[in-house]
Amino acid sequence: MADVVFPLLSEKDPTAEGVLSTWFVAEGDRVTGGQLLGEVMVDKVSGEVVAPAGGQVHLLVAEEETACQGDVIARIG
Repeated sequence: MADVVFPLLSEKDPTAEGVLSTWFVAEGDRVTGGQLLGEVMVDKVSGEVVAPAGGQVHLLVAEEETACQGDVIARIG
């Protein structure tokens, strides 16, 4: 099982909260390593969430929910 983490977008505050803007995949979808999974935003800076491995996606954070940078937002198994 591989963890998908909220990327570090604010080096000034590595524990800053951000928003999961959009998931490009749905719960249970099969993905490949390197596939674009979603988009996040911290302090008006957006970033991409990429699959670290292939497998089936289990989403832990919903769109428009907040999470801290480094938090696990999905798992791939």
